[in-house]
Amino acid sequence: MTDLTRRASLLTLAGGASALITRPAFAAGPEVAQSGARNISSFRALRWQDHFDRLGKGAIIADLPSRALHYWSGDGTQYRLFPTSIPMSEDLTRRGRTEIVRKRSGPDWTPTADMRRRDPDLPAYLPPGPENPLGTHALYLSGPAYLIHGTHDTRKIGRKSSSGCIGLYNEQVAELFALAEVGTQVLLI
Repeated sequence: MTDLTRRASLLTLAGGASALITRPAFAAGPEVAQSGARNISSFRALRWQDHFDRLGKGAIIADLPSRALHYWSGDGTQYRLFPTSIPMSEDLTRRGRTEIVRKRSGPDWTPTADMRRRDPDLPAYLPPGPENPLGTHALYLSGPAYLIHGTHDTRKIGRKSSSGCIGLYNEQVAELFALAEVGTQVLLI
């Protein structure tokens, strides 16, 4: 059985075959095909119209239960679906509406006071680079210390592993970074 046939079978069993078959813009990195196939069956296609009145500069839905991020361009011609990491616990999760207020390639990282209380071994600051938990790109959301960002630790994708942010593979956050504008509306459900 080929990898594509195996994935299609998993999606059919999960009732989500249309997400892969009818969405040519489906974005799944090679890591998903090799190690995260168990998570791919939980992806489900969403319609932006069910969550937003208009696309505006674009729209993102972070679907926490399915650990997926959906992106639609402002003109509706682009759709992407990415696997994500999500917050470790419900008390770290912020649901609701926000928007991208800033974008940064090569972000630096300063853990919040709460993060340092939970883990006193965290450094006070990390410059951009392979040790930085924000990966290669970050999309800053309204509200302090809440982001959509990459990760150098690919084991985190598909898991509850963040302190509140939504994480993507570095290659995929770079793609989203290029597509999403400041002002893109974001909904975390």
